[in-house]
Amino acid sequence: MEAVFAMDADARPATQAPGTGLADLPLRTDAWVQGLGMEAAAQDGDLLLRLLEIGFLPGERVRVVARAFPGGDPLAVRVGRSTFALRRREAALVRISTTPPGGAA
Repeated sequence: MEAVFAMDADARPATQAPGTGLADLPLRTDAWVQGLGMEAAAQDGDLLLRLLEIGFLPGERVRVVARAFPGGDPLAVRVGRSTFALRRREAALVRISTTPPGGAA
């Protein structure tokens, strides 16, 4: 299953590399969810559903607020008004853009 839930590809900014995951976002940088991608096995479908249920929906603002020391796993991620701890592997499934939806700054 390549892409489970994604926004229109035209919404991706020219400077944003396709497939950029939340796990690679620098600390305290605003980004917006483009969708969820699946590079792993089909058994990760439950994980994708959980990410959708907790609010990782296209257009939602996200930010990495902290990383554990020393390895950076897990990450504290803010989506909407809630903060969650995600493993790097989980955060990598969230596709992001640093440009707001609709191209507005």
